Amino acid sequence: MSKKLIKSGLIVSVMTLVSRVLGLVRDVVIANVMGAGVMADVFLFANKIPNFFRRLFAEGAFAQAFVPVLSEYHTKDEENAESRQAVALDETRRLIAQVSGTLGVIITLVTLFGMLASPLFVILFGGGWFMEWLNHGSESVGGEKFELAANLLKITFPYLWFISFTALAGAVLNTMGRFAVAAFTPVLLNIAIILMAIYGADYTQSPAHALAWGVFLGGLVQFLFQLPFMYKAGVLVKPCWAWRSHGVEKIRKLIVPALFGVSVTQINLLLDTLIASFLITGSISWLYYADRLLEFPLGLFGIGIATVVLPSLSKLHSKDNKAEFTATLDWGIKVISLFGWPALAGLMVLAQPIIMVLFMRGEFTQTDVLQVSMALFAYLSGLLSFMFIKVLAPGYYARQDTKTPVKIGIKAMVANMAFNLMLAPFFGYVGLAMATTLSATLNAWLLYRGLKTADIYHLSTSTKIFIGKLVVSAMVMALVVNQLSVDFNSWLALSFIQQISQLSICITLGVLSYFVMIFLLGIRLNDFKVASEK
Repeated sequence: MSKKLIKSGLIVSVMTLVSRVLGLVRDVVIANVMGAGVMADVFLFANKIPNFFRRLFAEGAFAQAFVPVLSEYHTKDEENAESRQAVALDETRRLIAQVSGTLGVIITLVTLFGMLASPLFVILFGGGWFMEWLNHGSESVGGEKFELAANLLKITFPYLWFISFTALAGAVLNTMGRFAVAAFTPVLLNIAIILMAIYGADYTQSPAHALAWGVFLGGLVQFLFQLPFMYKAGVLVKPCWAWRSHGVEKIRKLIVPALFGVSVTQINLLLDTLIASFLITGSISWLYYADRLLEFPLGLFGIGIATVVLPSLSKLHSKDNKAEFTATLDWGIKVISLFGWPALAGLMVLAQPIIMVLFMRGEFTQTDVLQVSMALFAYLSGLLSFMFIKVLAPGYYARQDTKTPVKIGIKAMVANMAFNLMLAPFFGYVGLAMATTLSATLNAWLLYRGLKTADIYHLSTSTKIFIGKLVVSAMVMALVVNQLSVDFNSWLALSFIQQISQLSICITLGVLSYFVMIFLLGIRLNDFKVASEK
C-alpha cells in the first residue's frame, strides 16, 4: 500500500508542481500588468466568486461526497467482475451518468443565475464598493469597482460550469488510480490566463477583461481535455437526470452538510473579501498575492497528498480495513510534515526576497512587496494547520461522515468572524489574514480531536518524535538561510540576475541543510511505510 501511495503521491505532486509553477508565472504576469490597483482588486474579486462555488459544487464538498460513493460502487464492480457476476464498471458507469446529468442541470441553473444576478454577488461580497457606488455614483473609486466587478462576473461565472464537470471527471479518474490527468489539467487554465494577459488586452476593453476571458477559456479547455481520457477509461457516458436514484440520493445526503463543512476556509476568505472591500485599495490584491504564495506549498504537498489519500481511505473503509485506514492517515500526516515544516521556515525567512523576485516589476511596487509580505507572515503561521485539514478531513468523508466536519466548520467560521472583528480594526488586511490562520488552526485541532475521541486516529509517540525531529531540522534550515540572506535594502540594491542568484543559493543550501539534519536525526525512508506493512 505505501509504495502505491508514494508513487501516486509523487505523480500528483510532480503534476501539481508544474501547475503551481505556471500559476506563479500567471500571478507574475498579473502583477506586472495590473499591480495591486483598482483593476487588480476587481479582477481578483471576479475570479474568486466562481472559484468559491467551485469548492461547493466541484472540488470541495461534491468531491468529498462523490468519491466515497464512487469508490464503493467501483470496488463492488471489481469484485463482481472477478467472480464473473457482472460486467466490469457496469454500476460505476451508471452512477457517473446519473450524477453528471443531475449535477449538470443544477450547475447550469446556478451558472445562469450567477451571470444574470452578477450585481447581487458584488453587493453581497463587495459591500464596501456598493455603498460607495450608492452614495457617490460610478465616478468614485468604489463605484468604478462595483460596476466593473458586475461586468467581469458575467464573463468569469461560466468557468463554474466547465470546472464542475472537469472536477467530476478528475474524481472518476483519481478513483480509478489515474491521478496524473487531473493533476495536470490546471496547467491549461494558467496557460490560457497567461496568453490572454499578454495578447488579449489589445482585443478587449481592459487588461482585467482580458484576464476574465482567460478564465473562461481556461475552464473550457480543461473540460475538453478530460474527455478523451474518460473515453479511454470506458467511463464517458451519456448524462441522465436521476434525482431519486440510490447513488445520487446517497451523495445528496452526504453533500448537504459537506457543502458547509469542507468550504469553511473558502467562506472565511469571502468574508475577508467583504471586509477588505471597505479597506484601502490594494487590500484584496495584497491578500491574494500572499495567499498565492501560501498555496504553492499547500497545493504541492497538502492538496497533492489529500488527493491520493481520500480514494485510498474510501476503499479501505469499504473493505473494513481499520488498521490500514489508521496507518494511511498517519502516513499522510508524516508526509505533509516532512515538506510543510521546511516550506514554513523557508518562506518566513525569504518572504520579501521571493515576492521581490516574482512580482516587483511593472505596476507592482516596493510598497506592494512590503504589504504582501506582512499578509504572508500572518498566513504562514497557519500553513501546517491548512495542510493538516487536507489530510484529517478525508478521515471523516471516507467513512461517509459529513455531520462532524460541519459542526467543526460552524465553530471555525464563527471564530473567524469573531477574530475578524477583533483584529481588522487594529491591523487592517493583515488582521484578516491573522483571523483566517487562527480559525484554520482551530479547525485542524477540532478535526484531530474528533478522530482521536472516536478512536480512529491519534498521533503516536513515535509520530510525535518524528515531527519533533522535522521541526528541529526546519529551525536549523531557517538559521542557515538567515545567515546566507541579506537585509531588505541590500536585496533592493541587487540586480534582478543577482537577486535570482542569491535566492537560489539560499534555497539550495537551505534545503540541503534540512535533509542533512533529518538524516543525522535518524529519519529514513522506512519511516514512511504504512505501519501495517512493517
